[in-house]
Amino acid sequence: MLKDWHEASVLGACPPAAPVMSTVTNICSETSVHDHVVWSLFNTVFMNYCCLGFIAFAYSMKSRDRKMVGDVIGAQTYDYTAKCLHIFALVIGIILTVMFIMVFTMAPLRTSSILPLHPELARGHLKTEN
Repeated sequence: MLKDWHEASVLGACPPAAPVMSTVTNICSETSVHDHVVWSLFNTVFMNYCCLGFIAFAYSMKSRDRKMVGDVIGAQTYDYTAKCLHIFALVIGIILTVMFIMVFTMAPLRTSSILPLHPELARGHLKTEN
């Protein structure tokens, strides 16, 4: 049987095919609404300056709730507010972190430059008055 089928396929005979039918499906493109919950958690835990991370988390949860209900306009409004708060918290966090690093790396350099101006401090003893 297998040999007969192989010979038939080599000779060009093929089994009868069913008629081809096409199906068209129209898909509505929904506007994508992000809720930024992961970014909210990151900002809440690591960069919660002025409670911006927590407030952004609240707006992200409101956006998610509106999306589940089906209110796309409300979800987009909360999404935009949460996104702006995230960006603002991120910028403030980066600026304050860089300033913190600069202050604590420059502080030893400034104190070492002050010490040679005071010979008593450089030698390690001060004159005490009795």
